[in-house]
Amino acid sequence: MDRVIEITELALRDAHQSLIATRLGIEDMIGACEDLDKAGYWSIECWGGATYDACIRFLNEDPWVRLRTFKELMPNTPLQMLLRGQNLLGYRHYQDEVVDRFVQKSAENGIDVFRVFDALNDLRNLERSVQAVKRCGKHAQVAISYTISPIHTTQNFIDQARRLMDMGCDSVCIKDMAALIKPQDAYDLVKGIKESCGNQLRVHLHVHATSGVTMVSLMKACEAGVDGVDTAVSSMSLGPGHNPTESFSEMLANTGFTTRIELPRVLRVRDHFAKVLPRYSEFLSTFTGVDTDIFMSQIPGGMLSNMESQLKQQGAADRIHEVMEEIPLVKKDTGYVPLVTPTSQIVGTQAVLNILMGRYKVVTGEFADLMLGYYGAAPGERNPEVVERARQHAKKDPIDCRPADLLEPEWGKLRAEALPLEGCDGSDEDVLTYALFPQVAPKFFAARHEGPRNLGRDPVTGASETVVPEGHPGRITGPVTYTVTLSGQQHKVTVAPYGQE
Repeated sequence: MDRVIEITELALRDAHQSLIATRLGIEDMIGACEDLDKAGYWSIECWGGATYDACIRFLNEDPWVRLRTFKELMPNTPLQMLLRGQNLLGYRHYQDEVVDRFVQKSAENGIDVFRVFDALNDLRNLERSVQAVKRCGKHAQVAISYTISPIHTTQNFIDQARRLMDMGCDSVCIKDMAALIKPQDAYDLVKGIKESCGNQLRVHLHVHATSGVTMVSLMKACEAGVDGVDTAVSSMSLGPGHNPTESFSEMLANTGFTTRIELPRVLRVRDHFAKVLPRYSEFLSTFTGVDTDIFMSQIPGGMLSNMESQLKQQGAADRIHEVMEEIPLVKKDTGYVPLVTPTSQIVGTQAVLNILMGRYKVVTGEFADLMLGYYGAAPGERNPEVVERARQHAKKDPIDCRPADLLEPEWGKLRAEALPLEGCDGSDEDVLTYALFPQVAPKFFAARHEGPRNLGRDPVTGASETVVPEGHPGRITGPVTYTVTLSGQQHKVTVAPYGQE
């Protein structure tokens, strides 16, 4: 009997984060939900990462309503999110009570699988989140942020997986956010983890497609004993994104491996997004082919499209290759931190500033904190000259303790600041939105009553179609019906708040 390789589908989160800078609107996703829910996936990643930020910053959409909508439309398949450990979904560390409350509310609103990671692979930044997930009775999957450097070895990652199992996680994910893991390395790492941890620990592999080698890496991982992989339907794959779901399934024919997915449903999902994606052409990454330079720059897929946008805003789009050459130099100065949110943004932004302004002539506050240990322990030795530059900029000394241990209880303060804001409904969810994005949340709360905003445009007419919420579009106190226009036909979708029929 063929061994089953489970699949996590990424179309609703990481796929559009990587391809169109997370701009996909909710009404362009819900038409695919029924087929996604019944296609046989192990889980569907649909929340976390940059989606929360994009919802309130660009789409005027409540991320908690988005999550409840997905739970209503996909009740049969576990919903998965990406959680940045002690950073949650923000860009700083949060005090432990805030972490506990965020995990609890995420579970209540629909998340079943929490993929928890720390950009520095500092286990101290993972423990609280894992404990919170376990208390909620949900699946705690901890990710190892994969990178390549003179100090990162296969044995190093295997040892880390063993420590994660001892921490109590239900599964481990090898998170290759930049398409760096080559086939033999994937085989050696998966096999090594399986031999070290045995059947006690489920192993999952997440890879991007940018370098052009990782479909083979997925195959080698299957041969080594991997339990599950991440893919995205073909219309939402490749480039800085991921390998195609259909291609992976077809590749397994006559190999002794199989999947549970029903290809006819997957193909309907593919066709749905094939019609949707052209409407977001203005956000589409220009990195649509294969780029083996990634092995030098190590830029993750989600960072590429956002960095392009950042450079365009500065009128310096033509200097992106200079920035890509600068990024590995900055990474070395940090002690070879893996490049994944938030370190990818921090290192990427500093590289942009180094090119535009001169090396470390301007240092961001986040980069200074990274160099001084306020995000956690670096994998290797930091450049002492850059550490001193960071110390002078931040006017504070380096630390070596768990960063969250320095934080005072903050939930009461955050709640007191959030409740008076215009449009804040007083819920824990709104307080968490404010906690994560205190600069963006006030504007979002005030405009939330206007309903979600769709940034897609008809390729010919330039017109957009938007969701029209019937009832209060913010924190739901009763069922809300969305009237959604898809391909010229109207459909009604009713979403009840958590805990209501």
